[in-house]
Amino acid sequence: MRQWGFVYLADGCDPTRDVSRVDSGNCLTVLIGVGRVEQVVAAARRLVGEGAQLIELCGAFGPVWTARVIEAVGSEVPVGSVMYGAEATEQLHDLFGG
Repeated sequence: MRQWGFVYLADGCDPTRDVSRVDSGNCLTVLIGVGRVEQVVAAARRLVGEGAQLIELCGAFGPVWTARVIEAVGSEVPVGSVMYGAEATEQLHDLFGG
């Protein structure tokens, strides 16, 4: 793999501004921050357009938005998402104040 991307959700992020690139010399990782869940589809399309061979999504997008990204990029690249087990439920609840 030469290039992959990760999209995360964080309050105040702007996907035109909040982009980080980490280049190891062998693989480029592109991280895009979005401020609203519906921005994830465009961010994923952008990653594919820029050469990403794989996309991972922050767990905050959940299965619905993950499915929308998979539908949007089709079979161009594999798409996965971060998931948390039941053992993390209390900690996540504390962190995000739900």
